[in-house]
Amino acid sequence: MSYPMPLTEGALVLEGGGMRGAFTTGVLDYLLKKNIVFDRVYGVSAGACHACSYLSLQPGRAFRVVADYVNDPRYMSFFNLLKGEDMFPAEFVYHTIPDGLDPFDYKTVNQYPGEFYVVVTDCRTGGPVYMRVKDFRRDIDMVRASASLPLLSHMVKLGGGEYLDGGMSDSIPVKKALADGAKKCVAVLTRDGGYVKEPSGTYRLARVMTPRHQKLADAMKRRHIMYNDTVEFIKKAEAEGKIFVFRPEKERLDVTRLEKDRSKLERLRDHGYETAAANWDRFTEYMNS
Repeated sequence: MSYPMPLTEGALVLEGGGMRGAFTTGVLDYLLKKNIVFDRVYGVSAGACHACSYLSLQPGRAFRVVADYVNDPRYMSFFNLLKGEDMFPAEFVYHTIPDGLDPFDYKTVNQYPGEFYVVVTDCRTGGPVYMRVKDFRRDIDMVRASASLPLLSHMVKLGGGEYLDGGMSDSIPVKKALADGAKKCVAVLTRDGGYVKEPSGTYRLARVMTPRHQKLADAMKRRHIMYNDTVEFIKKAEAEGKIFVFRPEKERLDVTRLEKDRSKLERLRDHGYETAAANWDRFTEYMNS
C-alpha cells in the first residue's frame, strides 16, 4: 500500500483509553489488510497515536510502539514524574522511538490526502478543540497534547494556548464527525457495550494542582456525564444504522489503562483483529448501504 490510493469515504473515530487501545491496533491492522483507509480520521488520546501508524500504512507498528516499550521506564514510569518529566516522556515517545527505534514513515504519511484531526482539551475553557494534523513531524505536538493525561503530564503549549488529553472534553467525537458532514461514521471503542463511566474525584486534585485552570477541573468533574451521554448517542445512532461500531467484549477486556502485561496486550490486540474480521460482512454492508 502507498499513496496515492483510493480512500474510503467516511469518518473513522478512534477512542482513547490508554493500553486498552491495543484493541484498536488490531482493528486498524485488519483495516489495512483490507486496504481500507478513511478519508477523514478523528483520534483521541491513544487513538490519536494509533491513527498515526494507520495513516502511515505501517501495520503492526501501532502495537509495537506500545508493547515493545511498556516495561521500559523511558517510555512509562511514575518515577519520571519525580524527575519533572511526564509519565510518558515526550522526547522518548515522540522522537526517540519514531526517529530511530521503530522508524515512522513520515514520507508516506505526509502524502495522506485525507483529513486527520486530533481532539485536545483547552485548559483555559475545559472545552474540546479539533486540531488538524497536516505535517506529521511539524504537528506532532498536537498528537502529544491529545494524549497528555491530566496530572501525569505537563500542559502542552500550542499557538499561545495550553492543552491536555482530548478525552476529558470529547472522548468519542462521533457528533463532530457527523456535524462535519460524514455520510458514514465508523467508531472503534475501547470499552464494552455495557460500560458506564462512574464519577471520579481526581478533579479535586486538579483544582489544587492547577489553580489557574478551574474550568479544566470542571471538565474532569463532568467527564462521566459527557462520556455516558455520548455512548447513549452512539447506541441510538448505531441502532438506526447511522454509525458502525467495533467494540471489545467485556470478558476479553482484562487490560487496565496503564497495563504492563504484554501477554494481555497481545490478547487484546488479537481480539481487535478477530472482531474486525468477524464483523466484516456487516461492516461492508453498512459502508455500501
